[in-house]
Amino acid sequence: MSHLTQIEKIRERARQHITEGAVTDDYKLDRKQAIAVLNEALATEIVCVLRYRFHYVMATGIHSQAVKSEFLEHAQEEQEHAERIAERIKQLGGKPEMNPSILTEHSHSEYREGTSLADMIREDLIAERIAVESYREMVRFFGERDSTSRIMMEEILAKEEEHADDMADLLFAVEPATGEGSRALYFADEVQNPTGGGDRAASEGTPSGGNGGKNKPSGKPEAGKPPGTVSGVPGSRPS
Repeated sequence: MSHLTQIEKIRERARQHITEGAVTDDYKLDRKQAIAVLNEALATEIVCVLRYRFHYVMATGIHSQAVKSEFLEHAQEEQEHAERIAERIKQLGGKPEMNPSILTEHSHSEYREGTSLADMIREDLIAERIAVESYREMVRFFGERDSTSRIMMEEILAKEEEHADDMADLLFAVEPATGEGSRALYFADEVQNPTGGGDRAASEGTPSGGNGGKNKPSGKPEAGKPPGTVSGVPGSRPS
């Protein structure tokens, strides 16, 4: 088949199936399945927007101002992700599912509010890690069969990895003396753990001198003691 003949056939198919919009005959995935996968990503992003917005409004404490700005920035970026995904669903001939009654069913991450500033950051970090793993699976699903959706999800994935790193940086700090290990950034009165796991964090994260946590911790754990933990979350970041 000559190049000109091939072009003519492409033109003819485009005219015959004009109502299909961006979807052409050579689309290699099951459209319904692709739309369903994207709607799960959409629900995940919308739930993330709501959680970050709630945390932005409710964050209080000595560290809250810097953290609030991070919450707001992430909420805005998650909103942009949701809009991109919704547009792609429409391009594929589907309907973006935004019904509030079923969003949490479709979302891969959970809507958890947290009871302290540290809890809020921790819940956002967990949600970002879930999104990262889920979106990697979606990237593999789309592969070369839907490169447009794959590239979009790769770009969103990169931003979610950045979000996870931001949350981890807020929750933990590298020891300045050695550049290794980490300590909890938050004071004892910002950590709530009814199971008692926060007692250890409180003892390790509270500055000495009995000043009620008004001075920052030195950053060094006591001799013979491991770096602190916050409500059961390991006190070191993965390398």
